[in-house]
Amino acid sequence: MSKPKIAIIIGSTRAARFADVPTEWIAKIAKSHADIDVEVVDLRDFPLPFFDEVASSAWAPSQNEVAQRWQKKVAGFDGFIFTAAEYNHGPTAVLKNAIDYAANEWNKKPAGFVGYGSVGGSRAVEQLRLYAVELQMAPVKSAVHIAWGDFLAVRQGEKKLEEIEHLNQAATALVNDVAWWAKVLKAARKADVIAEEAKAA
Repeated sequence: MSKPKIAIIIGSTRAARFADVPTEWIAKIAKSHADIDVEVVDLRDFPLPFFDEVASSAWAPSQNEVAQRWQKKVAGFDGFIFTAAEYNHGPTAVLKNAIDYAANEWNKKPAGFVGYGSVGGSRAVEQLRLYAVELQMAPVKSAVHIAWGDFLAVRQGEKKLEEIEHLNQAATALVNDVAWWAKVLKAARKADVIAEEAKAA
């Protein structure tokens, strides 16, 4: 069986976003993991309108071309790490919208989170965990929370993320968890397909 493919999804599209910094950092750590393949996915490349379909794609095919392209992209991965900025105690609207534009494509795959902002983006991450459960994902326990002091130090150029050891430790734990669950769930999904094919034979 091929290695699980993990997407690192950049959860902000603002011109002045900080998200590129933690994305580059967590991607480097993830790409050093021997058991997974990693790709960065930028929501800027998928300019989705605010959700305006007749129903969730779980119930009716999406008509929007970008939505169809996004769903195909999501379907190609075995697990996800989201960068999560915290705005007003929650995740960005663009990330929530992107999550809503797919449905079955998320199912039975692990989700991990790199939060930043006030209290390390923890409130945004907690909300994202709830969304993940609703979409039948497996949110992993480990997470990265770039708290305000570290965030400002990096933003102002006083430090780099890779110089902050407790964040490196958290990132390694996160990647390990996502990799383990991606491998297990990929095998389980494959077993489900084989079982369904056997029934149909």
